[in-house]
Amino acid sequence: MDSSVQLIFWHASATFTGTVILHLLALKLFPKWGLLDFPERYGLTRARIPYPTGILAVIAFLAFFATFESTLALKPWSKQACGLIAGTVLLTIITFLDDRRPLPSSLRLFTQIVVALAIFLTGTRIYTLTNPLASIMATDVIPLHTFTLPIAVLDNPSLFGMLFTVLWLGLTMNALNWFDGIRGQVSVLSVLGFVTIGLLSLSDRVGDFSLGLISFALAGIALACLIFDRPGPLALIGDTGAMFFGLLLGVLTIFTGGKVATGFLVLGVPLIDSFLVIVRRILKGKSIFAGDVQNEHLHHRLLKQGWNEWQIITLTAFLGTSFGITALFLSTLEKFLAALALFLIMLLLSIYSGRAKKSLSSP
Repeated sequence: MDSSVQLIFWHASATFTGTVILHLLALKLFPKWGLLDFPERYGLTRARIPYPTGILAVIAFLAFFATFESTLALKPWSKQACGLIAGTVLLTIITFLDDRRPLPSSLRLFTQIVVALAIFLTGTRIYTLTNPLASIMATDVIPLHTFTLPIAVLDNPSLFGMLFTVLWLGLTMNALNWFDGIRGQVSVLSVLGFVTIGLLSLSDRVGDFSLGLISFALAGIALACLIFDRPGPLALIGDTGAMFFGLLLGVLTIFTGGKVATGFLVLGVPLIDSFLVIVRRILKGKSIFAGDVQNEHLHHRLLKQGWNEWQIITLTAFLGTSFGITALFLSTLEKFLAALALFLIMLLLSIYSGRAKKSLSSP
């Protein structure tokens, strides 16, 4: 086995094993510390279980990243690395507190903006986007590094790049969080996403071994979380875990050189589902910021139609794998067409699940 493959396998196995051990400890210690979920909030009668164990995923990542930066990074503890860690820690603190006692939505939104800004201003940026319609337009790329601010210490950040980064990271964080209505969906999508980004990083199109190593280490963490947070859960990752995985998936797509199209195809199911929910709320005159009290997301609608949780997870995994992995071999235009195809599939699933819901409510 090639030494680089061995190194990736060793680190992924280490993060997987470490996260499993942390969960086993949490099963014993969280009940003693009162860190249990609130099933009565959702009309459930089962016993309370450890929550939110997403903080264990963060701890495992921080331990790995500290080791990586100290021994393997080409530029250890760069400004970019420090910004990522600072943003991750801030997001974890707020989401953990929110999981224990709900915080105002304005505070959560403000925190997400600050986290995205911290990551952007410390160097995690996209300078251009490949134009999917280059064949019929005058430019091959869409520049983002324009209208720069003359702040030398922050490497002259651009307004467009800042806006795009905040929007992209906000979408990836919230898309996974909104898709956490069924245990296991977030972990499955995270594993698929990190593996896809890892393979992309190791390919000739990116050629970044360090990024591949980080991606597969995160895949090991997400896989370990899936063992405990799945249908019939032993523990729940909560918003702490969902938003952590969403943030890192968004950041890694930027690290790969702005492969946002690939990231979109991997996370297309929750992203498009969230978009459709927002559109339906607007058409009904409802607030797009309200909680999902009516179970409007696709997985909830499919449950009402008669699907079970594992069937929905299988559907999510199939779509994420099909579009994510194939994106590794597609041109920019082909990715754009694939995104349109995925949107059509999600729209048809939305129509199907909506009709089934209406039929169940009829006399």
